[in-house]
Order: sequence, then C-alpha cells, then structure tokens
Amino acid sequence: MGERLKGKVAIVSGGATGCGAAAVRMFAAEGAAVGIIDRNVEVGQALAYEMVQAGHRAVFAAADVSRKDQVEAAVAAVAAALGSVNVLFNHAGTIVIKPFLETEEADWDMLFDVNVKSMYLMTRAVLPMMLDQGKGAIVCTSSISAVYATPNEVLYDATKGACHMFARAIAVEFRDRGIRCNAVCPGFIETPHGKREVEQLSALGVDVSEAALKAAQGRFGQPEDIARAALYLASDDAEFVNGTQLFVDNCFSAV
Repeated sequence: MGERLKGKVAIVSGGATGCGAAAVRMFAAEGAAVGIIDRNVEVGQALAYEMVQAGHRAVFAAADVSRKDQVEAAVAAVAAALGSVNVLFNHAGTIVIKPFLETEEADWDMLFDVNVKSMYLMTRAVLPMMLDQGKGAIVCTSSISAVYATPNEVLYDATKGACHMFARAIAVEFRDRGIRCNAVCPGFIETPHGKREVEQLSALGVDVSEAALKAAQGRFGQPEDIARAALYLASDDAEFVNGTQLFVDNCFSAV
C-alpha cells in the first residue's frame, strides 16, 4: 500500500465498473477515503463493501450524474460520511455510435448530459469544498476521440472535445485558488465500454480489428493503465501539472 493520496477524500463518478472501479481500488490503496458515485447500485455497493473489508474507508452513493438533484445529494452523502472532498475523478460517461445522419436529437441530448453536463454538475458540487480548503485536484476523463475523429462517432467525439476544454478552462479559472484540473485521455481500453465500441464500429465497417488496434496502440489498454494516470494527476506528485491532457494510448495519438 502506498501513500500518494494519504489524508485525501476522493470521489470517483462512474466508479462502479471498468476504469472507474480500477481507480477506486488504486486511490484507496494509496490512502484515500473514496466515495463511489454511480447509477449501478448493486455493483457500486459491492465495491464499497470490498474496500471496507480490505480496511479502507469507502462509501457508495447512487446517482444519475446527469441530474442536479441526485448529484448534489450523492456528494453531500459522501462528504457527510468521509469528510470534505479534495479529489474528484470525473469519470462517468458512455458512448453512442451511429452514422451522423441517423443520430437523433434525443441521442445528442442524452450523451451531452451524461458525458459533459455530469462534469459540470459534479465539479459544481465539489469545488466549494476544495476552495474552502485552498487546495483540490480534479481529473476529467476525456479521450483520444477529443482530437482524433472516428466515422460514426461525431456525437461522442463532440462530447469528448467538450470534456477536453472543460478541464482546461476550470484549471485556468481556479489555478490561483489552489485548484488543479487535468484530463486523462484513454485510447481503446479493454472494458465493457471499449469492447462495445469495437463491436459497434466493426459492424459499421470501421477497421478496429485486433491487427488495426495493435498497429495503432500496440495492445488493448487495461483499466489499470487509466487508473494509474488518474492517480498521478490526482496526487501531489502532479502539483505543477494543471490544465493539461494526458494521453494514455501507447502512441495512438503520436503517429
């Protein structure tokens, strides 16, 4: 067990599964008390129980992170149980893969709500606690898709472009009040989300075969690859890293 987050109180949105769950485990192992916020109640509760059984401080709070009332209630519940929050991993998100001309207004509104509005709501709920402490670290999950377009992902790419700039702008506005905000940008990661993306893109004729992925990034990324990057950005090791995007994609974005 390390101590890079010793004394910190962290929230991970979308923390029940995938990269979020990997971050919960890693943050707890590094000394943080962790609040898991997710709409997947059964799995989220089970993860919190696992953390407590392992000797960590952790709680689960259910929320649809695109809903202001639910976000505020969940953040308040975490703070009441664990203390004032000073680390936020805005990880919750999903994907819609459709040809642009088949992308409906309801798709557009839903994905911006889940991927972008959630970051506004979560940050808005947590930031006052950070400002009171004079210090805080926010990590937002963006994507290679923020800057590398994929056919049939106009909507998803647009949401991740917004996540990219959200993190930069929060950093610029609050830097002189002790707040850091950075984005982590995964490549293709071996999670249910990542596997579904590959399956649906393949069905639409986009080459995301094993050979294509190997050429682009060497291998499928693992949830722990993203969690390690988020841990670094959340920790005081990154105290002079602010307003940046950390690509975790094994050269996808470098060629």
